[in-house]
Amino acid sequence: MIKNDLFLRALKGETVNRPPVWMMRQAGRYLPEFIAIREKYDFFTRCRTPELASEITVQPIRRYGMDAAILFSDILVIPQAMNIEVQMKPNFGPYLPNPVRTQKDVDNVIVPDVTVELDYVYQAIKATKELLNDDIPLIGFAGSPWTILCYCVQGQGSKTFDKAKEFCFTNPIAAHQLLQKITDTTIAYLKEKVKAGVNAVQIFDSWGGMLSPVDYQEFSWQYINQIIEALKDDAPVIAFGKGCWFALGDMAKSNASALGVDWTCSPRNARYLSGGNITLQGNFDPSRLLSPPSEIKKMVHQMINEFGKDKYIVNLGHGILPNIPLDHAKAFIDAVKEYSPS
Repeated sequence: MIKNDLFLRALKGETVNRPPVWMMRQAGRYLPEFIAIREKYDFFTRCRTPELASEITVQPIRRYGMDAAILFSDILVIPQAMNIEVQMKPNFGPYLPNPVRTQKDVDNVIVPDVTVELDYVYQAIKATKELLNDDIPLIGFAGSPWTILCYCVQGQGSKTFDKAKEFCFTNPIAAHQLLQKITDTTIAYLKEKVKAGVNAVQIFDSWGGMLSPVDYQEFSWQYINQIIEALKDDAPVIAFGKGCWFALGDMAKSNASALGVDWTCSPRNARYLSGGNITLQGNFDPSRLLSPPSEIKKMVHQMINEFGKDKYIVNLGHGILPNIPLDHAKAFIDAVKEYSPS
């Protein structure tokens, strides 16, 4: 049994004294202990070495005591396993030297045996579970099929993902084949993660907000929903679409246990758009962690009051930034732990 199961109780919609708290990208580049490891090992070595990935996962827990840990990994391990080369370039980000642009390229993409190609992830989960000692739950994650397609077709990060959208709109048959291959791989991958010991999974649709509401249904949501349906009996699923406030109504009708919300949607609107019955997660602007700690605490308490303490998980509206002072991150976590309903 997990000793602190506050996060899991919030996912079930149970009544709690205070909401649970964790931060997207909490295992990462704002922590000096992470930077020390980064100086010794390149990005994918950190992902592929279970003792490094597990150590990085628990670093923020030791320092701040969040209510959940999220496995240190990357969404792009999926295309790597699917026969698509992915590099991580310092000061640039992901780079895919041979982007998928044609039907032939899609035909060359495989649906791998995830138990073989991604075994290092499951080993990292087992190592992390030992370090966590059932103190708190562990979250596993994957990118949404649309977000993975964005990188596979664009070949790198982008402000518009114009090439990815062009591919979908000019070659929809090939695009849907690629999306389905990514979906099938992701389902198998997440199921193995649950078997290895994660207590919940989150789907990151980081680039969902690039699509119009109509295109979102066609190229993103239907595939996310396939994943939710496949996983719903195995573990709670959190669906997070950045910039996807327009889809909260449809998302809330799914079997997701919770929906992530970014900082562009107010708590009141998020509750309204999602129908008021589903657990929500978010939505503090990551840049607001640059505000003075006293102000952070006030804003966090206000945010909890606006969402309501039940059916709510405190988080940022996207990943923590690398330039956040350590005591500001601490103020964010402590504010939640100190919360009592007024």
